[in-house]
Amino acid sequence: MNPRNRPALPSSEPVRRIEAGPWAIELLPGCAYATRYVAPQSAIGFAFDSQRGLHAIGSDRVRPFDALPNGLAFVPVGCDVFSESPNGGEYLRVVRTDGMALPGTQAFNNRIDPQAITLASRMRSALLRASAVDDWEAWALGLVERVTDAKPFPAPSHGSITDGRMRLLDEFIDAGLDAPLGVKDMSGLLGLSEGYFMRAFKQATGKSPHSYLIDRRLAKARALMRDSTARLADIAQACGFNSQAHMTTLFKQRLDVSPAQLRGYSRP
Repeated sequence: MNPRNRPALPSSEPVRRIEAGPWAIELLPGCAYATRYVAPQSAIGFAFDSQRGLHAIGSDRVRPFDALPNGLAFVPVGCDVFSESPNGGEYLRVVRTDGMALPGTQAFNNRIDPQAITLASRMRSALLRASAVDDWEAWALGLVERVTDAKPFPAPSHGSITDGRMRLLDEFIDAGLDAPLGVKDMSGLLGLSEGYFMRAFKQATGKSPHSYLIDRRLAKARALMRDSTARLADIAQACGFNSQAHMTTLFKQRLDVSPAQLRGYSRP
């Protein structure tokens, strides 16, 4: 998806925001949204999740969209934006607050950039653990470099992982998260060999199928933690982790915060 303002729709997880120097960085929770605005400032965005809905970016033509996960996006100042999604997805948004426009006049999204994935993941971890003493300005400038790289950037080539196949994979994974899943299951669903599927998936999303599966398990665990009072051990089982300790280890590795800490941060 694209950088946007969130509407006044209900969400059980807070928007996490920090201001550092001339930068404002926000982590928007995965929830339904509908928004229309003219961008008052240029913005960089990063979609952690697959997203689906309708949008019209810099155009009066509304079209369906299917956004793959881990996509970098940019909206220039003055761009007319309409976007809505019934489910949304977790999204990082970076803007300057000093009135200085970011370089670039062309809106884009779904750009798979390994360096941007690393930077966005670091910023998400710091926001989730409510850290104010990190390299925010350096990270923001790093993302600016990724959207203003002078080198010509090829159009996305998703190979065999089309939008429709990604949607099918997401539904399959989410329906079976409480049971063992692996590359064999995912590649078999699409009728592809395991080796070909692994290469195509990495090209399309910037991550391996195994890494993406962990991301989906963590996302479901986070949703259960904020929307229920279930014990962490029960949440771990429902999300397909071997144990609560296994879930905790992956939370710390991927998000740099424990489940107990995150549950505490998400509640008033």
